[in-house]
Amino acid sequence: MSGGGLLRLARASAWHRRFGLGLVLASIALATFLLLSVERGRVALREGFTQSISGTDLIVGARTGSVQLLLYSVFHLGSPTNNIRWRSVQALAADPAVAWVVPISLGDSHRGFPVVGTTPDYFRHVRHGEQRALELASGRAFAGLHEAVLGAEVAERLQASLGQALVLRHGAGEIEGEDHADQPVRVVGMLARTGTPVDRAVHVSLETLEAMHAGGLLGYRLPGRPSAPARALAAEDLQPRAVTAALVGLKSRSAVFGMQRRIADFRDEPLLAVLPGVALDELWTAVAGIERALVAMGALVAAVSLAGLVAVVATGLEARRQELAVLRSVGAGPPQVLALLLLEGALVTAAGALLGLLAAQLGLWAFGPLLESRLGLSLPLRAPAAAELGWLAAVLLAGTLASLLPGWRAYRLALADGLSPGASA
Repeated sequence: MSGGGLLRLARASAWHRRFGLGLVLASIALATFLLLSVERGRVALREGFTQSISGTDLIVGARTGSVQLLLYSVFHLGSPTNNIRWRSVQALAADPAVAWVVPISLGDSHRGFPVVGTTPDYFRHVRHGEQRALELASGRAFAGLHEAVLGAEVAERLQASLGQALVLRHGAGEIEGEDHADQPVRVVGMLARTGTPVDRAVHVSLETLEAMHAGGLLGYRLPGRPSAPARALAAEDLQPRAVTAALVGLKSRSAVFGMQRRIADFRDEPLLAVLPGVALDELWTAVAGIERALVAMGALVAAVSLAGLVAVVATGLEARRQELAVLRSVGAGPPQVLALLLLEGALVTAAGALLGLLAAQLGLWAFGPLLESRLGLSLPLRAPAAAELGWLAAVLLAGTLASLLPGWRAYRLALADGLSPGASA
């Protein structure tokens, strides 16, 4: 029997048992969809984190864990353990090895979006992706008090416009009555989309935050107590007393470790300086177990699906004994019978894998923009990457190998087994 004839026979036989094999095909498609989705989500998450900051040599903050410092200063996740004094920031800026320092102050929010207090240097020095600078989609950077620049997602979700007034709130917004309603900020600019946490932030000057909290205790307005009146703001000392962290760029990358040691030995207060890339590696090491668990879950679903394939083919073997005996009687040898069952298994597995790939692509097309806007995960519609093709090949190989068991059993059937009713395998 030729290869083409064997393929036609396998296709016709699979179609004859289409209901049972259809269920197996659907489960293989689900397993493939799960594996590809986990892989794409994992890669998108890593790329999103990696591209969130570039061009920054050190992140400086109060002494804590390096991953924690990275998370709250760059990704606005979690809370800082402490602030750093403003004079420490000034000392950093005065170091001969330092090219620029961008302080950031966190702690306020607007409708769930974090407020980042910083300086105009933020828009000049902060980079994302491959050293890409921040770009204004409209308006300008803030230049005075009570002016705000919105990230792209904030502007889109709030449907904000230039000149619009926003009321910031102390903290994450969970406590009512903590609004800075007496000092609203005016939108003067909107940033182009970056696919990073910058998109989900409201940017104001450090002086604006200082003005809002003037009259409070240790830089924070007491609950229920109004901030300093607007007419007194010009006379207030609006220089911040503390900030959350500082992004530092050096004149030479070779000086980074020496600068890190000097910051660790800083006398005025305990400080920590982390290299963003090193902190990201620590973060991936910490979450590697979660990644492996997700991949293992997908592989387990695939294994269960392939076990179903073996069960369906093996169960159907009893009903096909006469069919196989007829094949043997017209000249098909045991190797051809084995090849027939292997080919059936490969066809079902390949169809399930392709269906899973199609479902993954449709899922990206349908929900990719939503995931990007809600979670900041960039999941563009694209051809499968090398790792995804590897998973598809692994599923196909496993499905073919899983067909070996029923194939071997059919291989051992004698011609008389199918032609003699009651004969056992």
